[in-house]
Amino acid sequence: MARQRIHNRRAGRGSGGTGASWISYSDMMAALLLIFVLILTYSLYQYFTMLEAKTKELNAQQLVLDQQTIDLQLAKDELDDKEARLVIIQGDLDDLKVKLEDQEKTLSDLQIVLSSKEADLEAATIQLQEQKDLLNAQALRIDKLIGIRSTMIQDLSNSLSAANLKAAVDPNTGDIMLDSAVFFETGSSEIRQEGKDLLDRFIPVYLDVLLRDQYSDYLGEIIIEGHTDSKGSYESNLKLSQNRALQVALYCLKMPSLTGEQKAQLQKILTAKGRSYADLIYVDGIEDADASRRVEFKFSLKDSEMIAEMNRILSGSEPAPAE
Repeated sequence: MARQRIHNRRAGRGSGGTGASWISYSDMMAALLLIFVLILTYSLYQYFTMLEAKTKELNAQQLVLDQQTIDLQLAKDELDDKEARLVIIQGDLDDLKVKLEDQEKTLSDLQIVLSSKEADLEAATIQLQEQKDLLNAQALRIDKLIGIRSTMIQDLSNSLSAANLKAAVDPNTGDIMLDSAVFFETGSSEIRQEGKDLLDRFIPVYLDVLLRDQYSDYLGEIIIEGHTDSKGSYESNLKLSQNRALQVALYCLKMPSLTGEQKAQLQKILTAKGRSYADLIYVDGIEDADASRRVEFKFSLKDSEMIAEMNRILSGSEPAPAE
């Protein structure tokens, strides 16, 4: 059929101008159609090629997008995890803040207590210093009193020796023991003349030392003690020793050789004590009856009890029993 058309076209060309023109127009249209088809085919090819490329590109981009989505999800999960940890950390920080506030309050309370303790310590330090000052003052006073006692004992010994009086002075206490036999008959409290003569010589010398101006302010008491041996009951010996001490004291107060001032001073500080046989004298564990029967002259200084107590504390000994 195609061949027929071609043949016809060729025949037309040869037969006349109009037919030839129609055939040329048809050929042109066929060529144009062919060209259109080719262009369309090429365009479709180009389209599908481009579509395939774009599809591949889109698939690649989709893959990238999917990977980015996965990465984004992972990042989101990581961010959520960090946010969760941040919430936990924030909770821990809040707990730490509460603890810190509690510690600050505790520290504030401790600072208040510390300030109070520092104030107490300062007060205690001041009190301790005051006590130290008081102890130092007492120590100086005690040293002075001890020194005074030693000086008084030395003066007594020197004065008695100078007066040819054979009376032993205890170097530690200043106590002086006089033989009771010189003063009294056995079982009697009446003073013998021999005893009065001894007192007339002894008392002025004794009081001349103790009542000196440098000692009078420190002298607390003069004690006359009567002692017996252990023969007889304690009660009878207590009465006898008390009466003997009293008679010696009364005789001293009435001595004409004493001045009015000496008698007035003596009345304030003189004491008579009966000791019965509470303080016997022993030699090699055996009672010395003659030595036990005696009259003792003692003196004490003011604050002597404090001195004795402090000496007992310092030496660690027990308090002396009451007499």
